[in-house]
Amino acid sequence: MIEAATMTKSSSKLISPTAVARCGGGKRTLHLPSSFLVVIVAALLQSGQRAPPWGCFAFHLTLHRNAVFDHAALSKSARSRQSFRQQRHHTPLLHSLSHPQSRRPSRSSVATSAHVDPSDVSGKSYDLAIIGAGPVGVSSALLAASSHGANVILIDAPRASGALMNEVTGEDLSLGGPTGLFSKALRASVKKINVGSLRGMGLRDDSVWNEVVACCVELASFNARDALRQLDYAGVTYVKGHAAFADSGGPSSLIITPELGTRGGPGGTATVNAMRVLIATGSTPFRPGGIPFDGRRVFDSDSINTLSRLPRSVAITGSGIIAIEFAKIFKNLGSDVTLIIRDSIPRNALMKIGLDKDIAGILVADLARSGIKIERGARVKKFDVPRDNDKAPIVLELEASNGGDRPTGSATSIKCDIYLAAVGRKPNTASLNLPAAGILTDEYGGIVVDSRLRTTARGGNVYAAGDVVGRPFLASTGTAQGFQAVEGMFQTDENRLSEALGGAEGVSTDAKKAVEHYPSSYEDRYDPKNLASNPFAFPIGVWTSPEAAYYGLSTQQCRDMGINAGEGVALYAECLRGLVFSPNGLLKLVFDKDNGQIMGVHICGDDACELIHYGMELVKAERTINDVLGNLYSAVTFHEMYRIAAMAAVDEAGARKRRAAAGRALTARNSGISQE
Repeated sequence: MIEAATMTKSSSKLISPTAVARCGGGKRTLHLPSSFLVVIVAALLQSGQRAPPWGCFAFHLTLHRNAVFDHAALSKSARSRQSFRQQRHHTPLLHSLSHPQSRRPSRSSVATSAHVDPSDVSGKSYDLAIIGAGPVGVSSALLAASSHGANVILIDAPRASGALMNEVTGEDLSLGGPTGLFSKALRASVKKINVGSLRGMGLRDDSVWNEVVACCVELASFNARDALRQLDYAGVTYVKGHAAFADSGGPSSLIITPELGTRGGPGGTATVNAMRVLIATGSTPFRPGGIPFDGRRVFDSDSINTLSRLPRSVAITGSGIIAIEFAKIFKNLGSDVTLIIRDSIPRNALMKIGLDKDIAGILVADLARSGIKIERGARVKKFDVPRDNDKAPIVLELEASNGGDRPTGSATSIKCDIYLAAVGRKPNTASLNLPAAGILTDEYGGIVVDSRLRTTARGGNVYAAGDVVGRPFLASTGTAQGFQAVEGMFQTDENRLSEALGGAEGVSTDAKKAVEHYPSSYEDRYDPKNLASNPFAFPIGVWTSPEAAYYGLSTQQCRDMGINAGEGVALYAECLRGLVFSPNGLLKLVFDKDNGQIMGVHICGDDACELIHYGMELVKAERTINDVLGNLYSAVTFHEMYRIAAMAAVDEAGARKRRAAAGRALTARNSGISQE
């Protein structure tokens, strides 16, 4: 039997487990893979055997740094297999996470949970108060404190921001992270953990899910702790609580209501005064009426963070980026996934949010190739969610998107373990008491601001940035807006920030017909009215699997503006790295045929969100197809596709033949046909 398991640090960052096994009358040290040790403990638990007392059986399995599973603690005393299963079944993913690190926190984890309670700041005054500690709030606080020497207070209600809380340690795992932090962590976890292999070794789904949970916690904790360290170093006061404008005191007075677990809360309040206020409370999922959201089996794109088990089947409503992202994540976790979309042509739904037609086509084809079912032109008519049996399936009744019957042969009902509605987001402003400060909102709840992100507050001292002002709901643009707001409120020379952000004038191009449609002045670059419609304002990265990204104009946009546009396309399978490691995908250069100038870059495939930044510089620097052809690119890199796409632009006939040959080989490869 296994008598003990100890931990030995390797030269790398990971920790490798060592098992000590008793062989006859002696002991023998065995260096076993961590997955094998998991199987051993799982077998002991499933066989009904009790683990030896804690003193002689200390099994600490560390698969990743700071993510510890203490199976002995779970099985000590007389805990049976059934009670173990029940305990695991009712453990949410992150919101009420309890793992050994929580029970015996390290010095670093204790430090990261430290924050100032509202009672400690009551009656104090600050140069700047920032509401919301996402990427916009944290980066803006650091800029104001470090570059301007401002006395800054950062107020955040972490339990109200996506349920990314470790309730045992009090650690806010979402601190400084974007809205999609959980999905990004889950996506990365899937890459590290082979669910099929773990199931094949006999692990139950709850054990597999715990592996995924630990990996997500590790990744989220790294980000949150780094943000907290930076805030502490910059001297920013970080307070956990709900902030709102006071009924009296004007736009400079804020009431902070403590969250549960802080001194004096809930119930006690604190008042702080600030010369300037920045609202960066982000967004919340849009919840259509008629959907019985319960946070157990019916989720939105935030409450999915509290998922407590690995679902066997998932139904997702939505055709946007979030829906597709989660569809691929759950499919890679081994779940059966059904995507319900209102549009009868999935590619059209993606084109509506700005994707090039070929990029959208690749994403849809990948969904089908992955085995994801797509119910087109449909919506859910009725939900039947069992309330007393979590193992019984949810039954969804479907109807046509226009409300009528679905076409003959189409599914009229779907059974699933969980349901996710990912149908957009809306600004998070409901609890701020904005009217007390004279702040107006639009019909969607977004804060109305001018080109310098100033709100309509009396006195002109309140600014807003990020999702709270509306589209495009991106962390990158929100952070840039936060920078502009801070620089504006402290009246810093614009040129200083423009250098930090890579130039204030935006893209300059000989194709005047394109540029005159979009603002190029610094003041207008981050105006939310222009951000959502300006293709030269920022690159778009879509964290689906495969990734997609674009910058600049599409072919259709060029033609709509009277530009004689052409395309140069390179398949991933045409470059060596793509052929060997990631053959599915393409890179497209959109250019002006009259002068060869590159007007847009569109990519779908591995590392697309990284590759797009080189494409952005090609567009901003007015580079031409000939410039790309004249460059030398390192061998066995994805960047070789830029040169291949440029060659396709000047040799269309030859490029079509090369792509056709590569496409046939790729189709055969995807079909499992060996090539001679």
